[in-house]
Amino acid sequence: MCGIAGFFCAKKDYSAEEAYYLKVLEGMKKSLVPRGPDADGIYFKKHAGLVHTRLSIRDIKDGGQPMMRKVDGFDYVIVYNGELYNAEELKKDLEKKGWEFRTTSDTEVILLSFLHYGSDFVKKLDGIFAFAIYDGRHEKLLLYRDSFGIKPLFYAVIDEEIIFGSEIKALFQYEKIKPQVDIEGLREVFGIGPARIPGSAVFKGIKEVLPGSYLSISGYGIREEKYWRLESRPHEDSYEKTLEKAGEMIDSAICRQMVSDVPICTFLSGGVDSSLVSSICSRELRKEGERLTTYSFDFDGNEKYFKANSFQPSQDRPFVDRMVDYLGSKHHYLSCDYEHQADLLKESVLAHDLPCMADVDSSLLYFCKEVAKEEKVVLTGECADEVFGGYPWFHKAEFFGNEMFPWTRELSPRYELLKKDFAEELNLEEYVREVYAKSVSEIEPLPGEDETETNRRQIGYLNIKYFMQTLLNRMDRTSMHWGLEARVPFADRRLVEYVFNIPWEMKAKDGTVKNILRKSSVGKLPEDILFRKKSPYPKSYNPFYEELLGKRLRQVLEDSSSPLHLFMDDEKLSSFIGSVKDYGKPWYGQLMAGPQMLAYLLQIHYWLREYKVDVIL
Repeated sequence: MCGIAGFFCAKKDYSAEEAYYLKVLEGMKKSLVPRGPDADGIYFKKHAGLVHTRLSIRDIKDGGQPMMRKVDGFDYVIVYNGELYNAEELKKDLEKKGWEFRTTSDTEVILLSFLHYGSDFVKKLDGIFAFAIYDGRHEKLLLYRDSFGIKPLFYAVIDEEIIFGSEIKALFQYEKIKPQVDIEGLREVFGIGPARIPGSAVFKGIKEVLPGSYLSISGYGIREEKYWRLESRPHEDSYEKTLEKAGEMIDSAICRQMVSDVPICTFLSGGVDSSLVSSICSRELRKEGERLTTYSFDFDGNEKYFKANSFQPSQDRPFVDRMVDYLGSKHHYLSCDYEHQADLLKESVLAHDLPCMADVDSSLLYFCKEVAKEEKVVLTGECADEVFGGYPWFHKAEFFGNEMFPWTRELSPRYELLKKDFAEELNLEEYVREVYAKSVSEIEPLPGEDETETNRRQIGYLNIKYFMQTLLNRMDRTSMHWGLEARVPFADRRLVEYVFNIPWEMKAKDGTVKNILRKSSVGKLPEDILFRKKSPYPKSYNPFYEELLGKRLRQVLEDSSSPLHLFMDDEKLSSFIGSVKDYGKPWYGQLMAGPQMLAYLLQIHYWLREYKVDVIL
């Protein structure tokens, strides 16, 4: 994977101030080095500047970027962050049509596909990507993002000029773009966060290219095109045929995502999702006489302090041990202590440029750092729960028809610690309901669906559009911050399109959670792993972690210059810090409960202070 950034304006001559704009590009490049520490490059012309930092995975020798092809004397240039899984098929077709390749990189496949097929060529791509193409003949720039937004791409428009980057920090290298947040951004932080509204970047004036979309920017303006969307379709396959197809698609997605010129590894939690990915990878590597490397994560003290609850019924370690024996993998047990977990809360903000999933994020940041010392490419089990219906809100009637996001049913924990006037101005209940209503209106129910099935379809859509996006953001930022490429086979477009429309009576047949995933994978995993009750990403139950967070948040309260004082009721927050936290009542998802609220508020403090955010109220 890589980092990309740049600027474009068809009506501006950047070469007139070459030294200044080259300095801007150097700043952008420096800000993105963690995403691509192996190599870098700059392209600079009259109307455009592009920069690239590279993590070398494919065509290590000749795949440098920016990559340019001259046609009829005009420059066509690409900067690309991603991985293309059908590159060989596309390359063969292009060769038949007369195109000659100079590298073995998927970057060149994308550029020549654009040259041959035009801007809608993106519909042919199977992969994870965010890229920019400069068309020198027509003086325009195109920005593309993959179907599910697995790879990030932010941008800002100032007059007729567009500035873009893989991360928000790259945009701040452009002096006209200032870190500001207004009431809409704050509603997002306090009402939706750590999720984001698709296309939003929270900062005022900054947006993100929508998943499944591209922008075409020229002297005539900006045009946005939606090239893919998730749609409701009748499911006509029998149950047996459904299992067969789903099993083939899962297997195919995992195998295709193993493509790499460097070794791959997997994250292994002992749950069905990561275990299935690891099992198929191990099977394929054994065919080549190779052994899979796996990694699992836990927290110091959890063997003593772990508390089972409805969201996290069991620890992972016994199931990891079982899978390591089954796979014969070269396994690494990684453990994070509570001080590292707390210390990296700020680093997580710097990786995201925003408050994020608190210690759920900071701990993964630590684990990815450790893995990146030995690896460059990892496959994960992320997204299976969103796709196959693994969360409680798919199964329990109390989550249906509430006009609230099911992972944030209760908003009171989000505003009860705020100053009264500020909470009233945010008006989070109305704001979140409006966002929810707009989102569910985008997916059409099928004729003949009853209310319950329609509710589940809506929840499925929201999970893919919002909840899955949050976890994909987390995986990208925590891995790429250390130059580790994380791949997510369950976020395969063909697989998601198919499984989304499987009726619930099949998805949860006989009351089995993620029934299609489990039953289609019989024979690929031990039975006790295949039908293990879901247990999400682990978190620390060490009471000293909560005490440490409370101590650090009290220090923030005692700092009169902290920007948190703009929003928080100091007395209520102080009381909350000293209260007993309920670990089994999350305010976001399944993991973010009382201690994570402390950590999230710390992250808001770090974000506002580190980025010197101008708060506009």
